[in-house]
Amino acid sequence: MFFIAAKVIWFVVQPSTALILILLAGVVAIGFGRTRGGALAMMLATVGLFVAGLLPLGILMMLPLEDRFPRTEPDGPVAGIIVLGGGIDQSIGAARGVTTLTEAGERLTEGVALARRHPDAKLVFTGGIASLTPDGPTEADAARRFFSEMGIPPERLVVEDQSRDTAENARFSKALIDPKPGERWLLVTSAWHMPRSVGTFRAAGWPVIAWPTDYRTAGPQDLSILMPRASYGLTMVDVAAKEWVGLLAYRLFGRTDALFPAP
Repeated sequence: MFFIAAKVIWFVVQPSTALILILLAGVVAIGFGRTRGGALAMMLATVGLFVAGLLPLGILMMLPLEDRFPRTEPDGPVAGIIVLGGGIDQSIGAARGVTTLTEAGERLTEGVALARRHPDAKLVFTGGIASLTPDGPTEADAARRFFSEMGIPPERLVVEDQSRDTAENARFSKALIDPKPGERWLLVTSAWHMPRSVGTFRAAGWPVIAWPTDYRTAGPQDLSILMPRASYGLTMVDVAAKEWVGLLAYRLFGRTDALFPAP
């Protein structure tokens, strides 16, 4: 139920969609003779689109997320590497018959790089179908094929294919792996996604070592520039807003161990 509600609610309230809906509401209001209210709605939406699309608002929202967990080299042998889903486009890949990586595809390529650096470590991929229409192959199917193409032996690979969100990634993977106390496990996901991810693994009773990838910002210096295009700025705001809302929702529902997990 949480998964479905989160998908439906976020579709409406994500900043880019919400601003367009407000703009549309203003047009409709003017059409029905409510000129003052309609004009106000259109003005608010226009200003919002400008701020979110062209000013570095998304960078400002993203930086605290990406800087929360720096990479930490393990101080001993690594038992395994956990790669979270979200780096594969299942729809395009299934239609075209190829493995199609998304902007978060570095999760998978970094997993391969770490597997080569730690040849005795298991490589775990966790991700099923994170959509409201669970038909067709799972992301795990595509990941299995990708890792095979990258030369990862099947005996090193463990695939969890039932999870739909970050909390299920943690719970289902822990149940499948049954990690032992004292083992070192690296968690690979996007830097902006790492705080919520670490929080869910801790809540599941599985301490992990953060290994962030897929950075979207270069650092504070990005705050001094305009966005290269409005669509890029809106995407950054959407991604960052989703994480901040996700952190709050996960804490309220007991899915993480802290509101803003820290190292």
